[in-house]
Amino acid sequence: MTQLPGSAEFAEHPHDHHHSDVSGGWLRAAVFGAMDGLVTNIALIAGVGGGGADRHVIILTGMAGLVAGAFSMALGEFASVGTQNEAVANEVAVEREEIRRHPHAEQAELAEMYQEMGMSRPTAEAMAREVHANPELAVKVHVAQELGVDVDDQPSPWTAAISSFLCFAVGGIIPLIPFLLGHSSLALGLVVGAVGLFVVGALTSRFTTRTWFYSGVRQLMFGAIAAGATFLVGMLIGVSAA
Repeated sequence: MTQLPGSAEFAEHPHDHHHSDVSGGWLRAAVFGAMDGLVTNIALIAGVGGGGADRHVIILTGMAGLVAGAFSMALGEFASVGTQNEAVANEVAVEREEIRRHPHAEQAELAEMYQEMGMSRPTAEAMAREVHANPELAVKVHVAQELGVDVDDQPSPWTAAISSFLCFAVGGIIPLIPFLLGHSSLALGLVVGAVGLFVVGALTSRFTTRTWFYSGVRQLMFGAIAAGATFLVGMLIGVSAA
């Protein structure tokens, strides 16, 4: 049997590569959770610390913010991902009905989309015809082309919720570590939180084209803005309350 050039080499050394999770599942929820946990509790600590609160109040505020924020993030992720999946399921049902009622028009529409991608008309029509030979495949291809959604790769609401909950809790506990260990210095807590922000920001560069330094500094600046604003609010309220 005639082999294509390079086919024997490919059989011996098959090409394989790995893509990161970019479908909106655990990665997005984990990153958002960790960042939110850090920024929220750094800002809370800065706010109550700026108002003159002692170590006990800072710990109480931070732990309350951690628990409330973790549950809020988890429930929000569960609801948003679940709603998104339900919306996709509804669009799939609509597309399936359209293909059932107007198969030729939908096939022509798919051929036009293939042509817009750069295929020749005969190739586009041949591909559309082959796809529409299988109605379920046609539904998946139309949804992917028109909505940019893979119906077989939808994110799990439970995965998103659990990832968000755990990562928010981890992020939220970092700026509290010095206080939990017995220290009372607000500056130390903010420095530990700042290190956490930089590290988490740098780690996210693994999934992007940004450098680790840029990603770390960017997240550090976001946290600094939030902490500065709440520190100012706490200081003003603390002074006026006194």
